[in-house]
Parts: sequence; structure tokens; C-alpha cells
Amino acid sequence: MAILLFGIMVALLLLGFPMKVPLTAATFAMLLIYYPSDVPPTIIIQQWIGGITPAALIAVPMFVLAADIMTRGQAANRLLDMVDAFVGHVRGGLPMTTAVSCTLFGAMSGSTQATVVAIGGPLRPRLLEAGYSSPFSTALIINASDIAMLIPPSIGMIVYGVVSGTSIGELFIAGIGPGLLILLLFCGYCYFASPKRGTQEEPRPVANWKQRGQALRRAVLPLGFPAIIMGGIYSGVFSPTEAAAVCVLYATVLEVGVYREMGWRELYRSALSTGLVTAVVFVLVGVGAAFSWVISFAQLPQALLTDTLGLTADSGYWTIMLSISIAYFVGCMFVDPIVVILILTPIFHPIAVAAGIDPVLVGVAVTLQVAIGSATPPFG
Repeated sequence: MAILLFGIMVALLLLGFPMKVPLTAATFAMLLIYYPSDVPPTIIIQQWIGGITPAALIAVPMFVLAADIMTRGQAANRLLDMVDAFVGHVRGGLPMTTAVSCTLFGAMSGSTQATVVAIGGPLRPRLLEAGYSSPFSTALIINASDIAMLIPPSIGMIVYGVVSGTSIGELFIAGIGPGLLILLLFCGYCYFASPKRGTQEEPRPVANWKQRGQALRRAVLPLGFPAIIMGGIYSGVFSPTEAAAVCVLYATVLEVGVYREMGWRELYRSALSTGLVTAVVFVLVGVGAAFSWVISFAQLPQALLTDTLGLTADSGYWTIMLSISIAYFVGCMFVDPIVVILILTPIFHPIAVAAGIDPVLVGVAVTLQVAIGSATPPFG
């Protein structure tokens, strides 16, 4: 059964079909071949629709819309200028500026794609002009943008929380520490690796505190996004879904009313772009939910993990966590991160919970491996 399932998916992927087609085809094939009379095919549609009905998923298009508005406006540039004023003069300052800016924008948007566009667009030419190679510049932007997977408002954490039933607010809070630690590691690497890259980055004068203060004042309103998200959720003023709605309102007021960088035409384009992105995400979520139901109904996880690999709740903490990390990392090397979360979480989450492992810890480990795997070749 497993050979049939993954054989269909791999064949269709190699033929160039988008991910939703192999998932749907494998789901219906398993249902029709193995359960022609017991289960009506309409149940797949029910599972598909049921997968996109949780109210928490409303936060996904909200955060995507807020990120798109900020990308088209001035928030990203103001953040970039502020970071540059504080760290641009040190050795490896330009790569550090890139990493810190990606992290800050990720804390505002929760979207790796939006972060790549908003920060990578203006900074990649500057990195190339400073003598950094194209592979180094591109890899830095992509991997630093993946920190958005770990820090609030991570879209990956939202999907994981919905699938596993884990508190999204607790996932957000738990992801801050690892995200900042990875940022520090990025900055350390940039500091020590920059001289070895043979760059022509010119030493820059240190910005005085007046210049830093001006840059900080220009960026103080965009910095309100993380404060709103974490402050509101942690204090209990609103839920993650409500925080997403507040972010959309804040971004609209900021870019349209305060900075006056956008008009109704640009807002319409942002809404249209968000609709397209949301449609793709929700189709993947729905198909992934149906696929997860079919493999659970067929008891494939039990056959694969328990009977074949011998992985049970008694396998031990490190064995379970290592298995989870490898599975998510390898999966995201080939498949969209959201699909991997939807497929693997129903398989591994029950084992981790039965073993007494904190589901929030598992969620942070999952999003970390998803972030790394999604930036890793061959398809990362």
C-alpha cells in the first residue's frame, strides 16, 4: 500500500504536476482500490472541506495580506535603514543587516516568501556590489528569511497548531528564543566569514547616536507589529486570529494613512495577490487533510512506524525527536512545507504525546526542521 501511495506521488511529481495533483490522485487511488465499498468517495470531499474550516486558519490570509501591504509600502525600507544604522559599520555589516532585517520583517509578516521579496529585493544588489558572490547572497537571504518560520507570527506554526491541536499562542512564545539564537549564529558567521569571501565592502563610518535616533524614530511604527502580536496574545487581549486582523488594520492605516505610500489601487492589488496565495495554501491544506485521513484510515502510520521501523512511545525521547527531525527535514527537501506538516504531524504527534514529550517542544522542533529543509537542495 505504501509503495502504491508514494509511487503515484513520485511519478506525478516527476511529470511536473503541482503538489495538489499527486496528493489528490494518491488519495482517491487508495480509496478506490482498497476501500471500494466500505467508504464512499464523497468522504474525501468532506475531509477536504473539514481541513480548511478551523477558525484559526483565518489568521493565514490575514498575515499574508498584512505582509503584502508592508512589502508594497515603506515599512520594510524603514526597518532596513534602522538596522543598517546600528550594525552596518561592523565587519560583515551588510550581511548582518540582511539577517537582522529578515528576522524583523519575519516577525511582522510570518511569511518567508514576503520576507525574501521585501528584504532581498533591495539588499541583494548591494551585497553583489560589495563583492559578495551571488550564491552567498542568495543563500543568506533565503536562509535568514526562513527564521520567519520560527518566530511569531509563523504561518507554519499556525498550520501545525491547527493539525495537532497545540496552542498557537504557546507555539509563538516558544519560538522566539530559538529564532533569536539562530539569528545570533547567522551574525557570528557573517562576522567571521566576511573577510574570507574576498569582498570589496568598504569600511563605513559609525553612525552617531543622532543618526541612529532618527532611523529608530522612522522605524518605530513598523516595530509596533511584533509588539501588537506578542503583547496582545501574551496578555490575553486577543487570540492569534484576532492579532492577524489587527495587523491588517495596522498595516493599512500605516501605509495608507500615515506614510501615504499606497492608494486604493495598491490595496486592491494586495488583496488580489493575497487571494491567490491563500487559494494555493488552502487547497494544499484541504488536500493534505484528506490525504492524512486516508493514511490514518488505512493504518499506514502504524504499519510504517511500529511494524517496520519499530518506533513506539517506549522508544525513548531522543529516538523519537531524532526521527521527527529527520522525517520533516527530508520531507521538506522535496515537498512544500505546509504539505509536510499536514501529512507527518498526524503520524508523529500521537507518538510524541504518548511518550510524554511536550507538544509545544515538538512544534518548535518541527518548524525548525521545516525551515532548514525548505532551503535545502535539491528542491529547497
